[in-house]
Amino acid sequence: MNLSPAASAAALDALTGLGFGLSLIVAIGAQNTFVLRQGLRREHVGAVVAVCMLSDVVLISAGVAGAGALLGAVPWLATVMRWGGAAFLLVYAALAARRALRPTGAALDADTGRVPAGLGSAVGTAMALTWLNPHVYLDTLVLLGSVAGGHGDGRWWFGAGAILGSVVWFTALGYGARLLRPLFARPRAWRVLDGAIAVVMTAIAVGLVAGA
Repeated sequence: MNLSPAASAAALDALTGLGFGLSLIVAIGAQNTFVLRQGLRREHVGAVVAVCMLSDVVLISAGVAGAGALLGAVPWLATVMRWGGAAFLLVYAALAARRALRPTGAALDADTGRVPAGLGSAVGTAMALTWLNPHVYLDTLVLLGSVAGGHGDGRWWFGAGAILGSVVWFTALGYGARLLRPLFARPRAWRVLDGAIAVVMTAIAVGLVAGA
């Protein structure tokens, strides 16, 4: 089937956006590690994945629309987000470190003998890890928005591709985590994961503060 020049251009813009979007989100970070942990524990996976995807839809759309100029117009906003995000990440890192160093049956057992986290807590944490992270604004509003602008009339196709990348990634991460459950049936694996989460969160927080 031969596509028209306009359709071919739109498809190319969308594929470019898909690849660029995946390059930004497929990395070890605060948001991804939380989605992975929820997927492993099968706790409110759908809600957490939905929060991450819908947040990206809003942020990517805003970036394509040119909202990145707001950060340049209000310098103090970036500073507030940076310090607020760092504080939240350090608290989350401390909780993960405590789980790793002082495990309990409730924290380690993947199936029984534990009290699941509430839906509100899971959704709130997912939103905080997304919206309190200054990097998400730099990636979506500034970087992705700038690249999308270079595609001219095809920038919305580029944005659609980036959104598709987000949908594919978070769905695969949240629901694909169950494939690792045999490994995490062992308490030691949960301790290692929580230790890794603590390190990642702390490193991101330090990076935020260092860049202030």
